[in-house]
Amino acid sequence: MESDRQVRRPRTWVVASALALSLLGCQSKGSVSDALDPAAIQVADQPAAVVAVANASQATQSLGTGPTKVAMLLPLSASGSAGENGRKMLDAAKLAMTDLGNPLLTLTVEDTRGDAAYSQQLAVKAITSGAKVVIGPTELPAAQHVAKLSGSNRPVVLALADNFAGGPGVYAVCLGEADSAAAGAGAIAAKGGKKFVLLVPAGAGADIVEKRVTNSLSVYGAALAITIPYTSADGAAKAVADMGSLVDAPDTVIVASGDSNPSPILIALKAKGIPGKSTSVVGTNRWLEHPTSPLFEGAYIATIDQHETGPISERFKASFNYQADVNVAYAYDMVALTAGIASAAGPNGFNRQVFENPNGFRGSTGLFRFRADGSSERSMPFYRIEKGALKLVAKSTSSF
Repeated sequence: MESDRQVRRPRTWVVASALALSLLGCQSKGSVSDALDPAAIQVADQPAAVVAVANASQATQSLGTGPTKVAMLLPLSASGSAGENGRKMLDAAKLAMTDLGNPLLTLTVEDTRGDAAYSQQLAVKAITSGAKVVIGPTELPAAQHVAKLSGSNRPVVLALADNFAGGPGVYAVCLGEADSAAAGAGAIAAKGGKKFVLLVPAGAGADIVEKRVTNSLSVYGAALAITIPYTSADGAAKAVADMGSLVDAPDTVIVASGDSNPSPILIALKAKGIPGKSTSVVGTNRWLEHPTSPLFEGAYIATIDQHETGPISERFKASFNYQADVNVAYAYDMVALTAGIASAAGPNGFNRQVFENPNGFRGSTGLFRFRADGSSERSMPFYRIEKGALKLVAKSTSSF
């Protein structure tokens, strides 16, 4: 996103026009990704004014006056980090509405309280309320429940739950482990790596990670030599021993960790001299949920820069007096994307074909696109862990 800081900042109506050209198939060299670029939004010198049109109750807020109804489900009153992140996302939505959405959308924000069961109820209510898009929920069980619904009239859902795999028409917004692993593997393959091994926690998620990594490697003519599931810390040593029996000299070992600390697998790999001169290790964003240890040294990880929120960062800080983070960026991008589509095609222009545009979208966290299975793909920075810190290797793992 560094180059985005230097681009011209035309008026908002120009952004909407560019998006309309892209979405409606006009003869334009532009793409949706260019149109959604927050750097292209004209902003005043003063902090953005946040408009709350109506407050039906403490649990419900309505922003904007536009004809397109959008529902947003956030854990505003939840305790701890869930509530903090929910309130950050609400501020991000307010900024996006001020920038683009107020004349286009009526955004109804409901408080899920961080309660998965209540969030599920609100999600079902939102889906049947006439909303054209549902942004959220953040609770994983609720997002998974929505993905199982099969009604043909269900609106597009932009789920904000961590570690959500997605489903048809229910898109995973937040970076998932499968996407991080795939991007990291692809970055190594782009440099010439051909033979890869995937170590992944056993379970339903293993197939998702394997599929995404396989697809990413195929772009570069590389392949997974084998996928080895492991079940627990005790199974780590066996998984690495099995790898040695099944594959000679892999170029790269990809280590997915799921909810667990990757250290047991890394201990077993280190005993085999991996990483080393001939074999690299690729980790995932889930590693970063645990304290960095010397065992992480030398591994590569593709992940969103948690401190980089693109062109919205300064305006967000000026408006709300605290620093934006990746949760802010996710919420801003989804509201901005919805507003852009409403501008281009009107309230009835929302469908899966539009959201699955292969050109993708450029948001405050960089380029991203949604796949037909509900997963997302992101172009993100590629790092190497050195002395316990992420050292930038490449600014982008790929482009669309």
